Amino acid sequence: METGKAVWVTPDIRRVLAGNPSPMTATGTNSYLIGRGKGIVLVDPGPDLPDHIEALMAALAPGETIGAIVVTHAHRDHSAAARPLATRTGAPILAFGDATSGRSPLMERLSRAGMAGGGEGADLEFRPDATLTDGQTLPVGDHGPLRVIHTPGHMGGHIALAWRDVLFSGDHAMGWASSLISPPDGDMRAYIGSLEKLLAEPWSLMLPGHGPQVESPGQRLRALLDHRLQREAEVLAALAEASGTPPALAARIYRETPPALLTAAARNVLAHLIDLTERNQISADGTHGLETNYASRDF
Repeated sequence: METGKAVWVTPDIRRVLAGNPSPMTATGTNSYLIGRGKGIVLVDPGPDLPDHIEALMAALAPGETIGAIVVTHAHRDHSAAARPLATRTGAPILAFGDATSGRSPLMERLSRAGMAGGGEGADLEFRPDATLTDGQTLPVGDHGPLRVIHTPGHMGGHIALAWRDVLFSGDHAMGWASSLISPPDGDMRAYIGSLEKLLAEPWSLMLPGHGPQVESPGQRLRALLDHRLQREAEVLAALAEASGTPPALAARIYRETPPALLTAAARNVLAHLIDLTERNQISADGTHGLETNYASRDF
């Protein structure tokens, strides 16, 4: 995948890869241009990098226009270029909401109680020009509608998009790695529910926010769901041996994970622990958090 070059992934969809590779973004953020001619929809404008913004503008053929800029979620690697591109093109910015939209009542309570995220790059300044709702459709020139699918989990306001039988999955489902679920922005119970929601539809192609396109979306979505259920089983097994805090449990469970990524792993474990506690399968010695000790109900 080449940075800054428009690549046609289907006859009507172009991908432009941003130059922001990292351990959390793989080769960088994928921005997608859907349709041809007037009223193209730009999905995930990406980070606010001048070279990426110019590459997106250069991807347009003479006479083509962007009719809308859709942001799947308010992480800076997806949303920060939205306002500069809206200024350049006059296109409105559309999203489910800001960086805190769509949180469950539990996650909202945890946030108000002082739980902070893990520094995953929430774009706290992001404000869409208009908000989107689950099931809403958007025109893509004369190419047919783009359908909004609310998929909370990675963030409360995360959306996926359906165009024909192509799934734009944002950060909810990727081919190169599983998604980070970091409370209070991330919600494991919501994430699993959203995976099940996406699995109910027949997709021919999945275009994620990071990494290569996925040619067998159903298999990948099922694998991601199975992975989360396996992690849940590993958390329960670890607690059956001994109680522990999320970082301590992550070190025991993620044995092959590089040390630099164990902080993110602890956030994923915390998400599982919150879900398991709320389902009354384990107990928490105090308010949910990274320093909280969690124990099996069998102790």
